[in-house]
Amino acid sequence: MSSKPGVLTRDVLQKFKKTFLADEKNLLAQNVCTNKDPFELALSRKVVEETQHVFNTKIELEGKPLTNQKSSGRCWLFAALNVIRLPVMKHFNIEDFEFSQGYLFYWDKIERCNFFLNNIVQTAKANEAVDSRLVSFLLYDPTCDGGQWDMIVNLINKHGLMPKKNFPESYSCEASARMNQVLKSKLREYAKAIRDLIQQGASDGEVESLREKQMASIYRIVGICLGIPNDTFTWNYYDKNKAFHSIGPLTPKEFYEVHVKPLFNVDDKVCLVTDPRQTNSYGKAYTVHCLGNMVGGRRCIYNNQPVELLLDLTAQSIKEGEAVWFGCEVSKRIAGKLGIQDLNIHNFPLIFGEDIHITMSKGDRLLYGESAMTHAMVFTAVHTDENGKVEKLRVENSWGEERGEKGYLLMTADWFKEFTFEVVVDKKFVSKEVLDVFEQEPIVLPAWDPMGTLAS
Repeated sequence: MSSKPGVLTRDVLQKFKKTFLADEKNLLAQNVCTNKDPFELALSRKVVEETQHVFNTKIELEGKPLTNQKSSGRCWLFAALNVIRLPVMKHFNIEDFEFSQGYLFYWDKIERCNFFLNNIVQTAKANEAVDSRLVSFLLYDPTCDGGQWDMIVNLINKHGLMPKKNFPESYSCEASARMNQVLKSKLREYAKAIRDLIQQGASDGEVESLREKQMASIYRIVGICLGIPNDTFTWNYYDKNKAFHSIGPLTPKEFYEVHVKPLFNVDDKVCLVTDPRQTNSYGKAYTVHCLGNMVGGRRCIYNNQPVELLLDLTAQSIKEGEAVWFGCEVSKRIAGKLGIQDLNIHNFPLIFGEDIHITMSKGDRLLYGESAMTHAMVFTAVHTDENGKVEKLRVENSWGEERGEKGYLLMTADWFKEFTFEVVVDKKFVSKEVLDVFEQEPIVLPAWDPMGTLAS
């Protein structure tokens, strides 16, 4: 009697074992991989020897100090502030400078929790069942650290910026898991209370009164964990000539509007993405249902373009002296300690007898959950051949100085094409045809679409 299809019978398992043991390369791979990191063992010595962290076009100034997001998912904030600080450092003639990542993190937590509760209100009023795919998705992760470029714009335009010295890091900035655990627990509790009240036929005023009470508790929790920024501050600093300067007192919004915006206006920057799935055409605008961080803020808009355009605009921006914020799938084909992102950095067939990560197309990897935008960093240099073709790029990360070349990574152009999903450049570099896409009414993708994955 034949076995049921799909069952791993003893005979089948014995065949697998016999085949495995018959190949001495498997035994060698087993010996080394049971004692060492398989990815480290798969490193290609040839690629390592041929890789140099040297570039023929670099922006004038790179930021100091090298930043470190530590045990938090704030890469999108770090990357944005690392870009914004460059013209500020040049203008004020300062040696090193950081904007307060904790300041934007604080406001993102407040705004993000309120955004979640608003989504719960809207889905409850739309009679979405609590076990529907949409509400289940919202409840799975009520608040996280990750984000997108348009969320940064929301925060800066509403709340401004602050130097790090005026709002330094706290424990829960650098290790956010415990704070997030508290917030998620309360948000799910509050979601039930909101849904119960709406099901009882409560008025809009009663629902809003409950939500305001809930947000008062959220404000207290976040304030306890992160501290609460002052309404005004004074920034004292020394320039490169050791001369003392003082700016303020002023509000964070005034600091951005008066001192930063003339040097870096977030509204002049545009975010272009590349989504090669056949269902999502290039030259179209997209958004993701229920994705955002601020009630009343701008939506996350995806202007979908071919990856070659993103690479060209990145190179052009760097050649014009402007660093580039970007989002990618950071964990694939990377030698973390060496700071090399190269499709050939690992020889997986040599270890496992077959390849991984790039066995499907980029579009199929999105469809099957094998890839998505997970991390944001900054491009600061590009290397081109004699014909102007991009060969590699220099990447400023936010993982401290221990990895790569004192915290900087090297990315090949081929890696960019496979694992980069979005870049932010000044609109002056972008053609009218591409900019016009932002005027379209965006196609709404479901909340769980992979393009809604947040950089962390």
